[in-house]
Amino acid sequence: MSNVLIYVEAENNSAKKTSLEAVSYGATVAQMLGGKAIALATAALAADKTEELAKYGADKVLHAAQNPSQSEEIAQLIVAAAHQENVTVILAAKSIVVDLALPMVGAKLQASVATNITELPELSNGFVVRRSAYSGKAITKVELSGKIKVLSIKKNASELREYHKPLLLEPFSVEITPSKISVKEVKKQTGEVLLSEADIVVSAGRGLKGPENWGMIEELAKVLGAATACSKPVSDMNWRPHHEHVGQTGIKISPNLYIAIGISGAIQHLAGVNASKVIVVINKDPEAPFFKAADYGIVGDAFEVVPKLTQALKAVL
Repeated sequence: MSNVLIYVEAENNSAKKTSLEAVSYGATVAQMLGGKAIALATAALAADKTEELAKYGADKVLHAAQNPSQSEEIAQLIVAAAHQENVTVILAAKSIVVDLALPMVGAKLQASVATNITELPELSNGFVVRRSAYSGKAITKVELSGKIKVLSIKKNASELREYHKPLLLEPFSVEITPSKISVKEVKKQTGEVLLSEADIVVSAGRGLKGPENWGMIEELAKVLGAATACSKPVSDMNWRPHHEHVGQTGIKISPNLYIAIGISGAIQHLAGVNASKVIVVINKDPEAPFFKAADYGIVGDAFEVVPKLTQALKAVL
C-alpha cells in the first residue's frame, strides 16, 4: 500500500484553497496507487474546519498540536508524519514556505523531489510527472525513481474534486527543534481576496497614469470577487504595494481568469502570469505585445472600457 501525505497550510483558521486542491490531488494519487490520503494540518487550522479536508479526499487528518512558521520546523513536522504513516508520496501546494520546506524533507528522507507540478503523475512506466520550467515557458517530464517522492503542486494542477469521506481526525504531536532563524517581523498580504489564492485577478499597469485612478480597478475586482495585482513599474513607483506585483521578479500566479489593463506585456510580466487559464487584455495600443498572449483582447482606452465593463457585470452578477 502506497500512502500519500499532504501538508495543509491554513489562513484565518481555515485551509487555503490551494491546499484543498492539493488534498484533492493527493486523494486522486492515493487512489491511483491503491493507498490512503493522509492530510497533515497544524494548529493554525481550527478543529471544526478539518471536515473540509475529508470532503476533498483525506482518509485521515493528522492535526498537529504545534503551529510552526519556519520552513525548517515545518520540514521536521512533515518528516515525523511521513515516518509514522509509512508514506511513499509527500506533497503540498506550492508556496514560499513550501518551496523552502520540501527540499529539506527530501534531503532528510533521501527522496526524489520535483517542484511546480502541473498534472497528475503518469504511472504506466514508473512515476513520471510534468513540471513547469523556465518561468512557465516550458513543460518538462521527470521520472522520480526514489522510494519516496516529494512534490510541490501548482495551482489548478488538477480538478478540485469532492470525495465527501467521513472525517477521521487524529491528534498529532512531535518534538520540534526550534529553527536557528529568527523572524523579527511578519508582514502579511491584506485584502478581501488574497492574490496567491484568487481564481480571478484584475491587474493594471502604467496605463492607469497614477495611483489616484486605481479606484476603477478595485471596483471591477470587487464585482468579480477578484484579487488586484499590478506590473513591476507600478510597484517600483509605489503606486501599489509590492506584494501585488506579478511577474518574473514578483508573484507568479495561475488563476482561472487574468485581466490585464494598461499593461504592455513585457516578457518579464508574462513569465509570472502565463499559467493563467484565460487571459483578457485591455489596451489602447493595438501593437501591445500582450495581445499575442491573450485569449481575448479589447483595443480601447481603459478609462472608457473598464467603467462600462464594470457596469455591464453589475447588471448580470
